[in-house]
Amino acid sequence: MNKKLFIKKLERVKLAIFDFDGVFTDNLVYISEQGIESVLCCRSDGIGISRISSIGIINYVISSESNPVVKKRCEKLNIPLLQGVDNKKNAVLKICNKFNIKPEECMFIGNDINDIPALKIVGIPVAVVDSYPEILEHVIYTTSKKGGRGAVREICDMIFELKTQSQRNITI
Repeated sequence: MNKKLFIKKLERVKLAIFDFDGVFTDNLVYISEQGIESVLCCRSDGIGISRISSIGIINYVISSESNPVVKKRCEKLNIPLLQGVDNKKNAVLKICNKFNIKPEECMFIGNDINDIPALKIVGIPVAVVDSYPEILEHVIYTTSKKGGRGAVREICDMIFELKTQSQRNITI
């Protein structure tokens, strides 16, 4: 990975689209004896989402799962959600079109092989460090933090710092 190229591309991001399981979570699911599912999420990821939202970055979650826990977490974070998505590439293009944003100005963060089509069409394809190895050849950056353990916050903080630094440089 060429870090300078990644930073240059990240400076252009207008839309951040996240997979949910394995990105916002540690990719594990807890199931009670009543069949109720729960997942582990990192609270600080929410601060990262808030920070980039405050500077105009649009956020979205695309999940192949249809699960109430995903919906609840996205509602709490105020992130629009598409659930039960089989074709993430088409979903990314639909979201880009909705906001009149070029795919080159979009970042997609994933962790598994069903994310590859989406990673291939965006300008800023990112993987969490504990992703399945098959996706790594399709990304330009891999987080240092694991999914569900601050990976979302890490990438959001990078965007926030880059965007606010460039704004400070413009105003000086």
